[in-house]
Amino acid sequence: MLSRPAVLPRAFYSRPTLTVARDLLGKVLVHQTPEGVASGMIVETEAYIGEDDPACHAAPGLTRRNAPLYGPPGAAYVYLNYGIHYLVNAVTEPEGHPAAVLIRALRPLDGIHLMIGRRPGAATAHLCRGPGNLTRALGISLAENRFDLSSSRLTIENRGLRVGKVSRGPRIGIRVAVERPWRFWIDGDPAVSGARRRA
Repeated sequence: MLSRPAVLPRAFYSRPTLTVARDLLGKVLVHQTPEGVASGMIVETEAYIGEDDPACHAAPGLTRRNAPLYGPPGAAYVYLNYGIHYLVNAVTEPEGHPAAVLIRALRPLDGIHLMIGRRPGAATAHLCRGPGNLTRALGISLAENRFDLSSSRLTIENRGLRVGKVSRGPRIGIRVAVERPWRFWIDGDPAVSGARRRA
C-alpha cells in the first residue's frame, strides 16, 4: 500500500488510450461533494479513440458537445446518455487527438452511505455497477464536465490497491465497432457491469 494516496498527474493520461484504459484499473475515482466524499476503485473501463472510431463521440469531427475530447489530457468528459444517465470519461492522448476512457464500473470504497442514499435499494457491490449507476452514486453530473482530474474536486488516485487478473474483450452497450477489444475489467469482481466475453 502507498503511505498516501497520490492523485494521478496529467502526464498519466497523455499516453495511448488503450494503455491508460488498462492502467486505470485499480485506481480510485474520488468525488468531493458538499455531502461528503464518495469514491470507488475502477474495475472496468472502455477506450474510445479518434475520429476513425465510429463509436467515439469524435467520429463526426469537432462539435460543441465533444470539444473536451480534443482538449488537454486528464480532463473529465461528462455527458448525458440517452437523456437519462451521466457518463464520466477521462480524456487521453495529446491535445488535439480526440480520445477518452469511459469508466464503466467501480468497487465502492468511501462514502457508501452517500451512495446508498443516491441509489436506494441497490446491493452494496452493485452501487457503482455500470457507467450510469456510478455517476449517480458518486453525485457526478454535467457540472463536472471539463474538470481537471488531477486538481479539482473530481480526481483519480493511486492508492496502491491490488488488481489481480485483468481481462480484455469487446466493448458493450454500443451498436457500431462492437468487435474492437477495447474493454478491460478485473476478473471476478462483482461490480463489473457487462458480460465477461474475452477477446
